[in-house]
Amino acid sequence: MQSGAERETTGGFSFQEQMSQQEGKETAETKKNDSKAGPSDAIFERVKTQLRARLGSEVYSSWFGRMKLMEASKGCVRISVPTAFLRSWINGHYLDLITELWKQEAPDTLKVEIVVRTATRNVRATQESKPAAARKVTSRPQTALASGTLAGNPSARANPAKMPETDGRSNILGSPLDSRYTFDSLIEGASNRVACAAARTVAESDSNAIRFNPLFLHASVGLGKTHMLQAIAAESLRRKPQARVVYLTAEYFMWRFATAIRDNNALTLKEQLRDIDLLIIDDMQFLQGKSIQNEFCHLLNMLLDSARQVVVAADRPPSELESLEPRVKSRLNGGVSLEIGAPDFAMRLSILKQRLASAQAEDSSLEIPEEILVHVARSVTGSGRELEGAFNQLLFRHSFEPQITIDRIDEILGHVCRAGEPKRVRIEDIQRIVARHYNVSKTELLSNRRTRTIVKPRQVAMYLSKVMTPRSLPEIGRRFGGRDHTTVLHAVRKIEGLTDDDRQLAQEIELLKRLISDQA
Repeated sequence: MQSGAERETTGGFSFQEQMSQQEGKETAETKKNDSKAGPSDAIFERVKTQLRARLGSEVYSSWFGRMKLMEASKGCVRISVPTAFLRSWINGHYLDLITELWKQEAPDTLKVEIVVRTATRNVRATQESKPAAARKVTSRPQTALASGTLAGNPSARANPAKMPETDGRSNILGSPLDSRYTFDSLIEGASNRVACAAARTVAESDSNAIRFNPLFLHASVGLGKTHMLQAIAAESLRRKPQARVVYLTAEYFMWRFATAIRDNNALTLKEQLRDIDLLIIDDMQFLQGKSIQNEFCHLLNMLLDSARQVVVAADRPPSELESLEPRVKSRLNGGVSLEIGAPDFAMRLSILKQRLASAQAEDSSLEIPEEILVHVARSVTGSGRELEGAFNQLLFRHSFEPQITIDRIDEILGHVCRAGEPKRVRIEDIQRIVARHYNVSKTELLSNRRTRTIVKPRQVAMYLSKVMTPRSLPEIGRRFGGRDHTTVLHAVRKIEGLTDDDRQLAQEIELLKRLISDQA
């Protein structure tokens, strides 16, 4: 049971008394500045009013309540926020919307820029205590945000007014949900079918029927991890509106806990997280700092021990997240880890057809022949995000080139297809494939063992890391158990010398290069 003082906190950062004081100061400051407000100030107020109307009071208060207009001249508008985190989040999720609204008021605007403002310690302390100032304080943990728009959905940014309200918004603490990221809009294919099945099972299961815990989803960038995580949260809330669901990015989790620890309010935040039913953490690879990871590990242990569901996503498996503490990796490895692969041709074509249907819902006159979509699906073989970019390019060009040809498509999408450009290779991929080829474990590869069955694969992996990645010798050494760069240099020279005389080894190296390139 929380005390009255604890109930007055929101996320461990803002007290009712501080809220009243801050609101009084802002009201006084607004009245003081009204008399000298110019045309740009009036535009800024109208833009803020539009943001509040489109996104709702909770989203507005969380992200835009502390924006200030720094300057507006020569077509450039600079808006300041108090923290780098806010700048990053607004740039990534709402900058296009703000720019659109400002241009509606001032068509000659060329650029809207979000910057971090400098402030005195007292002003900064007051501002940073206000992420939830406009939220209603109740006895249960409040949501940091409600449904918002995310960078991955241009149509949502273009018309956020069409976004439905989320009935379960009071159950979301932390990062915003995009109402279009649902299972209905998620295209399934061979590369993500197993992960989708597990995600649906988690979202549809009762809290006392935990099957995959923790569920760990990993994939390279742009392959749909965030869409799947948000679909889990949305479906869980749709089925159980009173469920206590927490969806957070790792970056936001760090910010919340770091601020709570600084302000001696960590216990309040922990109390809010203690009784949740479903915890979802995105971009786990960004979780940094020993103290923050310790707090996350305590939370993870508490939830798993009490049979509460945890879902985590990252760009690689838990064992390859070098920045994580061993205790955290061990806990994450204790669940089910599933990989989401790159979409195949059929899946890419389905994604393009879905995007076309969405675009046609807004513009019924839009017509793009299926052979064009088929050609794009065959040409753009990377992530879903690259496919999204290719479709946006196609949509833009189609507006003034209605009869666009396939040859013209190749010319327009050349930078997206990147024909002939070498794929990005990770050292972790090299280590995994070399270890599998030589039938040794990755742990042995990184160990200090010096038997021949281990030394040869280790030197081969170091050599391939040097020739297939842009990493420096010291960086490669660190990735191979903290070895010195001279050890890596010796391995590279050794393998180079052996391949000149050992035909079998040379063939092995070429085979491994092909395997690694195919997996990149």
